[in-house]
Amino acid sequence: MVEPLALVGAGIAVGFAALGGGVGIGLAGAASIGAIAEKPEVFSKSLIYVAFAEACAIYGLLIAILILFGVAG
Repeated sequence: MVEPLALVGAGIAVGFAALGGGVGIGLAGAASIGAIAEKPEVFSKSLIYVAFAEACAIYGLLIAILILFGVAG
């Protein structure tokens, strides 16, 4: 059985990572749309910035999985 504080820690890890990723995607997405409107050849570079912001949320999920299975094992 997983300890209750581990569940809280996993929830906080996913929550803050998703919040930060959402803010990052919002800011990078808005800036990339403006850049693409002016110069369409920068599409691939702006897509990379959005992917980096999304990776933060995925890392938070990975940390939550490590917390849950590390404490239970």
